[in-house]
Amino acid sequence: MSKSIKNQKNILAKLNIAELNPMQEEAQLAIHSNNEVVLLSPTGSGKTLAFMLPLIAGLKPEVKEVQALVIVPTRELAIQIEQVTRDMGSGFKTNAVYGGQSFSKDKLNLAHPPAILIGTPGRLADHLRRETFSTDEVRMLVLDEFDKSLEVGFEAEMSEIITLLPDLKKKVLTSATMHASIPAFVGLKKPAVLNFLGESESQLTIKTIVSPGKDKLETLVQALCHIGNEPGIVFCNYKESIDRISNYLSEKKIAHGCFHGGMEQVDRERALIKFRNGTHQLLLATDLAARGIDVPEIRFIIHYQLPGRSHEFTHRNGRTARMFSDGTAYILKWAEESLPEFIPDAEIEELTEAPLPQDSQWATLMISGGRKDKISKGDLAGLFFKQGQLGKDHLGVIELKQDCAFAAVHRSKVKQLIQLVDNSKLKNKKVRVAVVD
Repeated sequence: MSKSIKNQKNILAKLNIAELNPMQEEAQLAIHSNNEVVLLSPTGSGKTLAFMLPLIAGLKPEVKEVQALVIVPTRELAIQIEQVTRDMGSGFKTNAVYGGQSFSKDKLNLAHPPAILIGTPGRLADHLRRETFSTDEVRMLVLDEFDKSLEVGFEAEMSEIITLLPDLKKKVLTSATMHASIPAFVGLKKPAVLNFLGESESQLTIKTIVSPGKDKLETLVQALCHIGNEPGIVFCNYKESIDRISNYLSEKKIAHGCFHGGMEQVDRERALIKFRNGTHQLLLATDLAARGIDVPEIRFIIHYQLPGRSHEFTHRNGRTARMFSDGTAYILKWAEESLPEFIPDAEIEELTEAPLPQDSQWATLMISGGRKDKISKGDLAGLFFKQGQLGKDHLGVIELKQDCAFAAVHRSKVKQLIQLVDNSKLKNKKVRVAVVD
């Protein structure tokens, strides 16, 4: 068995993945054998692993500078890819840089350069201008969701970054849309194009919910009752709309999280953590959540407000019915409202009377120790099971960060658990345990 195949088997075992899906297999072959690859594949299909495996295989252990750059449109995607890459346990240092994180913290991380550097265009361009890391050994570039970076106005920064990387040997571009046009500054000559966008469309059902009044809040609540206890996202165009809906749902005692660009980064991250671990089944979000965030299998989305363009509609819908599972996208419209041309005619869903969605049985706890303290998920589980006297059914998803961790715990056990484990020693560190509001 060759060393690279053995390494891949070890990585997949660490990620609890039995085998790669067909897209990942084909992408890996294409990236190994071509210097330019464009990968078109739906949201949720596993693109990160598809480009990271061949990227890691191409790194040289003896090189002590940055060897690969991964450029992403959002902080959330940078954090997500950094997490996946670290979970792969390749032995190569990985860091993510993005706006909202202190520049001095970045400089500290880059003092010992990572082999793989992930970042948003603005922050990466800033680092390159200040020469906080060397580009002499950068041979590989990934532009993940490259069209989204262009949409949100990063063209100048992306062009600047590529200009400052004269020795690139491999370029990989990914997108979840057919509408992506590759700008000239990327300098592609004859890329291999892999298109997997047609593979999971048939799994999505689109339905219309009609609101008798122009104010759709009451109809939204009826729809959520009708759908029941399923994980889903309600999409809006403006953060003000989210605030208004959130206040209304809170009055009705319907638990939910919010996610939009007006929130602090830490609050956005925690909203996603609580959504992933089931503390909240419902997320109110702008199009910031349509791509590039790590969320679990979603059973439905609701377009409370419709996006202005067809590909935004497609990306929102892509959050459900991912990779051969089914899901429903509901269009919530006022009876007098006319829909844009790109919205297909859809069956009208008649709402049935039903009780309010039940509160989740999970709560999220924050633990004041993380990866930098050499604490593992197994360490936390052991603390909760042994000292915390928690049954296995009462511990849900654990997420490990650099300086803290989050765990989903059954609500009925939270008070007892905190009394038993708060201020405990874990790997020579005294950790605090508290509920995340």
